[in-house]
Amino acid sequence: MALRVYNTLSGEKEIFVPLTPGTVGMYVCGVTVYDYCHIGHARAGVAFDIIFRYLKYAGYDVTYVRNYTDIDDKIINRANQEGTDYRTIADRYIQAFDEDMDRLGLARPTLEPKATDHIGGIISIIEALVAKGHAYASDGDVYYAVETFPDYLKLSGRNLEEMQAGARVEVGDKKQHPMDFALWKGSKPGEPWWQSPWGNGRPGWHIECSAMSMEFLGKTFDIHGGGRDLVFPHHENEIAQSEAANGCQFVRYWLHNGFVNINAEKMSKSLGNFFTIREVLKKYDPETLRFFILSAHYRSPIDFSDQNLDEAQSGLERIYSCLAALDEILNGPSPSAEIAVFENLTQVGLELQEKVDQFLPRFVEAMDDDFNAAQALGVLFETVRATNRFLAETKEMTPVLLLLIAHVRHLFEEAGSVLGLFTHLPATWLEGIKSAKAGQIDITSDEIEYLIAERAEARVAKNFKRGDEIRDLLLAKGILLLDSAQGTTWNVK
Repeated sequence: MALRVYNTLSGEKEIFVPLTPGTVGMYVCGVTVYDYCHIGHARAGVAFDIIFRYLKYAGYDVTYVRNYTDIDDKIINRANQEGTDYRTIADRYIQAFDEDMDRLGLARPTLEPKATDHIGGIISIIEALVAKGHAYASDGDVYYAVETFPDYLKLSGRNLEEMQAGARVEVGDKKQHPMDFALWKGSKPGEPWWQSPWGNGRPGWHIECSAMSMEFLGKTFDIHGGGRDLVFPHHENEIAQSEAANGCQFVRYWLHNGFVNINAEKMSKSLGNFFTIREVLKKYDPETLRFFILSAHYRSPIDFSDQNLDEAQSGLERIYSCLAALDEILNGPSPSAEIAVFENLTQVGLELQEKVDQFLPRFVEAMDDDFNAAQALGVLFETVRATNRFLAETKEMTPVLLLLIAHVRHLFEEAGSVLGLFTHLPATWLEGIKSAKAGQIDITSDEIEYLIAERAEARVAKNFKRGDEIRDLLLAKGILLLDSAQGTTWNVK
C-alpha cells in the first residue's frame, strides 16, 4: 500500500508523490515566542514529529523546517510590560519551547530558522510583489492586494465577496480592500525596526513563513503543515503571496492537525480552560501526554480531560508492563536446551507467532493511511494481549520461544522509534509512575513495603485474618496487592 495523505487543498486523500524521488521537503509553522506553550502546541508538535519520523522510517531523506516567529506585536507588548527588549522575550520562550518539546520526545527538525534572520529575503519577496502589482505601499506599510490573486481562498474554500460583506474600508484606512493584509509594517516609536525601501519597519506575520520556506526548500516543496486554525488566514495568505511572487505552485500537500478541546469545549483563555504543557506535566508523565495525543488521528479533534489522560496512562502502563515481563525473561538465566511441549503451548505460541508475522505489515498499513498512529497503536495492543496470554500459559521458556519473544521485543522497539514511545527502561518507567501515584495518597512507599512484609509474616504464621486486614487497609488507601509465585507487588488504583 502506497502512502496516502489527506491534502487540505483538495479535500481528499492522495497518494504521496514527492517532487524529487526519495526526498521530502516539509515546512511546519512554529510558535510565536512570547509565552509558554499550551497543549495545542503539544498536539501540533507531536503530530508533525510522527509524520517526520515515519517519512524517515519509510526511507525518505527528509528536510524538516520549523520556524520561530521572533518578532510580533505580542512579543513587543510583552517586552513593554516587562520593561525589556523583544530579543530577551524571544530568547526566553524559544528556550522554553525547546525544553517542552524535548520533554515530549520530539526529534529536532533539520532546520529551525528565526524570522529576524531572514529580513533580507522577506524584503526581496515584497519588492517582487510590488513590482508585479500584487502589493502596494501605504504610509510606511505595504499591503498585499487580495483582489489581484484569482485563487485567493482556494485552501479554505471561502468566498471573498461573502467575507467582505459588512466589512468597510474606513476613511483614512491604509488598505484599499478590507481583506488586504500587511506584508511590511512601519515602525512605531520605541518599536524594533529594520531598514526597507518603504521606511523603517518590520515584517508582517504571513510573509515570514514564505521567505523561510523558500530559502530552505525552494519555490515549490512537498509538505506544509500546521494547526487547523492556520488554514485561514495564515496559510491562505502564504499561498497568495508566494504563488504571486514566483508564478508557480507553492506547496503540493497541505496537512493540518485537529483542535484540542477541554472537557468537550474549545480551549480558550477567555473560558478559563487553558493549560500550558508545563502545568500538565506537573501531574502526568511526558510520555503519557504523548501517548494520549497519539490515541486520536492527527486530523481529528481530541478531548483533553483528566479522565482521558488517566486512560492513556493506563494504556501505556499495559504496554510497559508487557515489555517489563519480556525483559525479565530475556535478561534471566539461559534456558534449558531441552524443548518441552505442552498441549496448551502450541495454540498460544501459534497465536503469538501470527501476531508477530502480521505486526509490521499492519503497522505500516496504518501509518500509510494518512499517518494513522491511533490505528497503529491498536496493532500494538493486539500484540500485547497475545503476548500476555502466551506468557501466562507458557510454563517453560525454550530457546525457540525465547527467540519468539525476543522478536516481539524488537518489534515494539521498532514501532516505538516511529511513535516516539517506549524510550525508557520498562521497569524504571513503571516504578516512576508507581511512585508518582503513591505521592498523591497519604501513605509512603516505605510504609507500603513494611505492611507487605508484615502481611507475608502473618501468612507464614497462618494468621490469615491479619493478612486480610492489611490487604483491606491498603486497598482503602488505593493500593492494590498482586500476589504471585515470585512474591507480592503493589500498584496504585
